[in-house]
Amino acid sequence: MWDLIYIFTTWVARIHDHLLRINDAGGWYFDDKQLHFITFGVSGMLLIFILYPLFKMLANRGHTMVITWLYVFTLIIVIAFAVEIGQWYTGTGSMESEDIAYGIAGFLVMFIVFAIIRGLYHGIKAMVSKDNRKTKVYDRGDFDRYDK
Repeated sequence: MWDLIYIFTTWVARIHDHLLRINDAGGWYFDDKQLHFITFGVSGMLLIFILYPLFKMLANRGHTMVITWLYVFTLIIVIAFAVEIGQWYTGTGSMESEDIAYGIAGFLVMFIVFAIIRGLYHGIKAMVSKDNRKTKVYDRGDFDRYDK
């Protein structure tokens, strides 16, 4: 997990350095706070433009559980990191990548169990439920016109 964090941190640092070079080369000289404001604003809007159509399509097709799962999974990752950073900062515990991995794995395993139970429930419900589709009822008059 630390390798993944290191790779991500290195990647973010490279992007940060690249943005600083663009900032200085362009003659803008935004400070760090202004660059964070602009970068997070633009990045957030790009995510909105990408994710909104995807989520709208999923919602229109009745896949609200997928949307919910994506949202909760993202929150679980953020919370897992926040807890570990909080433990490090306050000294109430040690910051360990395994805690993050186990926390995320716990959510994934419990969601899989939930998904299996939910799938069984919906499968049994579909087998037991009455078919309420409308069917056309024909009377003798409908067939008499073809006999002539």
